[in-house]
Amino acid sequence: MSKIFLTSEIPDVGYDLLSNHELDVYKGEKLITEEELVARSSKVDALLTPLSTKVTRKVIESSPHLKIIANFGAGFDNIDLEAAKEKGVIVTNTPGVSTEATAELTLGLILSLARRITEGDNLCRTTGFNGWAPLFFLGRELTKKKLGIVGFGNIGQAVAKRAKAFDMEIYYTGRSRKSLETEERYDATFMDFRELLETCDILTVHTPYNKETHHLFTKETFSSMKKDAFFLNLSRGPVVKEVDLIDALQTKEIAGAALDVFEFEPQITEELKQMQNVVITPHIGNATVETRNEMAKLSSQNILSVLEHNKSLTPVF
Repeated sequence: MSKIFLTSEIPDVGYDLLSNHELDVYKGEKLITEEELVARSSKVDALLTPLSTKVTRKVIESSPHLKIIANFGAGFDNIDLEAAKEKGVIVTNTPGVSTEATAELTLGLILSLARRITEGDNLCRTTGFNGWAPLFFLGRELTKKKLGIVGFGNIGQAVAKRAKAFDMEIYYTGRSRKSLETEERYDATFMDFRELLETCDILTVHTPYNKETHHLFTKETFSSMKKDAFFLNLSRGPVVKEVDLIDALQTKEIAGAALDVFEFEPQITEELKQMQNVVITPHIGNATVETRNEMAKLSSQNILSVLEHNKSLTPVF
């Protein structure tokens, strides 16, 4: 029987799969501290941890029996990968299973921005309105609008698939151009990053987070966008230099933004909370019952595979 520490509670399917092992689950309301993580993982064989838990070099070096860190999420920038490599610890993630849920939320946020849904809901709950009028609370239609997708992987393509139903024009950019077959499937046109900024009415970000994409969006990039463009980020918070986004919104360089992730997460910059043309959600891109069950299942299966066969299903490296 192996010892497994879960740094957060997970759906029951995960517990069921791991039930033959000794489980310790952190149930605190706040994120676990490095000190407590070190103490509770010092004798474990496996860690199951969400993106919000920082698994530092100190944690890894303090866990001599550790064989696997199973990240509950597609990303893994919360883990010191170099330390894990040095110690021979396998790191896994849960790629693919978040695709549909994140794409659905993206379209929901696009609609909320274009049709001012969140703003209208707040108006109805507070001051109210005086009735229907020809110029009252005008939004914009999605039909024929140019949608720019930064990062055309599984999620970016799933967004394109849904956007086609709104008769939007699909454009994308990324590290490389996709195959002609992929472009034809989504009626998607490749553009370089600068052209995408200058062309699109709505820009949505689904790129991985790494050194190259850190602060990919700054004052310079926002100033290149159309004045009536909407910006969405559902990738990672630090892809955007938040102070520059706030300035672009305040000076009307762009028309609005929707954010599911934040540069200083879980803290949200106060100015963003005060803006009527900003929609913010608490990192819920894959927060559906269906997806979280699949994430729990895959991360648990990774642990079992490593403990039983020393081989993971979805290794990071």
